[in-house]
Amino acid sequence: MTRRTALLAGVAGCAGTAVQTQPRDEKRAPVVNAAEHAWVVNDPRFPIKPELATCPQNLPTYDYSGEWLLEEMKTYNIDHTVISHVCYYGRNNDYTVHCVKTWPGKFAGFGLLVGYRLYPPNDKENPARLERLVKEGGLVGLRVSPIYDRDVVWFNDPVCYPLWKKAEQLEATFNVFLAPHQVKQVGDMAERFPGVNVVIDHIAMIDIAAPDSDGFGHLLDLARLPNVYVRTSLHNPSKTRQLPYRDVWPFLRRLYDRYGPKRLVYANFAELLIMKELIPFFTAEDKEWILGRTAHRLYKFDRAASRAASTGIPGGACAALCNAM
Repeated sequence: MTRRTALLAGVAGCAGTAVQTQPRDEKRAPVVNAAEHAWVVNDPRFPIKPELATCPQNLPTYDYSGEWLLEEMKTYNIDHTVISHVCYYGRNNDYTVHCVKTWPGKFAGFGLLVGYRLYPPNDKENPARLERLVKEGGLVGLRVSPIYDRDVVWFNDPVCYPLWKKAEQLEATFNVFLAPHQVKQVGDMAERFPGVNVVIDHIAMIDIAAPDSDGFGHLLDLARLPNVYVRTSLHNPSKTRQLPYRDVWPFLRRLYDRYGPKRLVYANFAELLIMKELIPFFTAEDKEWILGRTAHRLYKFDRAASRAASTGIPGGACAALCNAM
């Protein structure tokens, strides 16, 4: 049993729910897993190269492929999944592009381009790379991770303005992985570029034992900006690390009260049952938005199939594109 399988079984036990494949009800709201990674280790089309990886000391020995994600989606009755391009591939976005194109309408994808062990923020080619990734690669935006540069401020540096301006033109979305002290930087950019939807990953890695002034208060303040969303990720802030992460629920409630269900998105298979079955303050309508309606609109799944088809690059044939980036 893998760690993920054990985690899913534990969540199902907490919820008193059997995890099993169920028939798709066409009338129900869509369910969207808003953040998974995907990779393969033995496919020569998609080699994992340590010199490109942003996490070269933590490379995988097993597959977590698009095919596997589809099987998990059947098990949990999930309609769509957002693939956040994994650190193992670094700036080579081939595999995420492959998944989006091979299974159009099932997956949306975020690429990696700028930041730690990627292209430097001041590289003037970054806007053009983003445009190719969206228009030719069929992806919906970028994951940007200033958390890996905790002591270097570049996220809201003017050198990044052209990239954000291009993102506005493309109607791209940025998923942002950051540390609590970097939250204000997101506010600077989200306010300056209101046409870019920004999703805060992992509840900004808040320390739930720290005062609001250390980060969580700033995250709550960002609710004033309508283009800022928050992705729930209860396991990261949890101090107990015990399912179903009840110590984080009060913070989830405060996010819910400030942002509302239409600007919260859930992510990962394990968290689905927690959000669907256990959180006591979500209404049935809230769950429809948090479990899928918000992500379906945010990640353009209504346009996903046509977007992938219009790029004209068949699945598995994107190496020239990605290498050109």
